[in-house]
Amino acid sequence: MTPPQDAASEAAPASPPALPEALPTGGSEALPGPLVGVDWLARRLGAPGLVLFDASVGAHRGAAHRIPGARPFDLDGALSDHTAPAPHTMPGAPEFTEAMRVLGVADSDTVVVYDGAGVYSSARAWWMLRAMGFDRAAVLDGGLPAWTAAGLPTSPTGPTYEGPRGSFTARPRAGLLVDSATVARALTDPTATVLDARTRARFAGAAPEPRPGLRGGHMPGAVNLPFGELQDPDGRMRSAGELRATFRALTGERERLYLSCGSGVTACVLALGADLAGYEEIAVYDGSWSEWGMPSDLPVTTDL
Repeated sequence: MTPPQDAASEAAPASPPALPEALPTGGSEALPGPLVGVDWLARRLGAPGLVLFDASVGAHRGAAHRIPGARPFDLDGALSDHTAPAPHTMPGAPEFTEAMRVLGVADSDTVVVYDGAGVYSSARAWWMLRAMGFDRAAVLDGGLPAWTAAGLPTSPTGPTYEGPRGSFTARPRAGLLVDSATVARALTDPTATVLDARTRARFAGAAPEPRPGLRGGHMPGAVNLPFGELQDPDGRMRSAGELRATFRALTGERERLYLSCGSGVTACVLALGADLAGYEEIAVYDGSWSEWGMPSDLPVTTDL
C-alpha cells in the first residue's frame, strides 16, 4: 500500500525552537506504553540509551528532513527479507540481530519509532521488535507530522547510521507473526477474528490491487477494518476506549485477533490499536494479501 501524502517532508522553519533538555534517566526510564507523544519524546531526545528510528516507507523514505538523531529503520531495504516472494517479509533472527547491531541498538536501550505519514509503517517496526523479543519500544503518536505541527525542530536527513555497533540479540516469540495456514485455520475458528486493514474498496474487490498479479477481494470470513479508522483526523491514534469499542463492534466477545493488510505493514497499525485497546492475543499475518492474493488454492471472495 502506498502511504498517504502529507507535508511532513517540508523544510523546517528557519529558526526552530531549541530542543528541551533531555532527562538524565534516558533509556532506563520505563515507557508509558506502546505509544508516546511528541512532548514525551522532546523531553528525552538525545538522552543516553534512547534510540530513535525513522521507519518511513514509500514516498516518505529518504525525506529531506528528520527528527534530530533519527536512525533509518529501512523496511524497504535491509529490514525485510528480499528473498521471500512477498514484500516486507520479516527477516530471520540472525539477520534481524545483525541489522539492529549495525544500527547501534543494545538490549538495554529504549526505542521510539516514527514515520513520515503519521502512524503507518512505524507500527510495523514496533511489532517486528516485539516479535523478536524486544519490549522496550514505542511508536511516536502522529509521527513526523505531529512533531512538526508542534513546532519542534528537524534536521537534514544524513547518511546511514555510522556510530558504534550495538549488542542487540533477537529472541523470537512464536505466534506474533503467522503464516497462511494459521490464518486459514483462524477463519473457521469461532473464538478468533481475522481483520483486514485494507481499504473497503480493495476488500470488496471493487478497486484494483496496487501490486500486479494479485486477485481482488478478501478471505472468506475475514472482517474489514481499514487502519485509518483507528486514527483521529490529525493522524494520532484514537483513545483506548474508542479503540476498544471499534474492535468490539466487529469481533464481539472474541479476544483472539489475526490481522492482515496488503503487505504486513498496516496490519501492524491494527496490532497497535488492539494492544492499546487491551487485547492480548494478537497475531499479524506476515505475507498478508501479497501472499494470499497470489494465484493459488487459497480461497478468495468478493461477497460482503
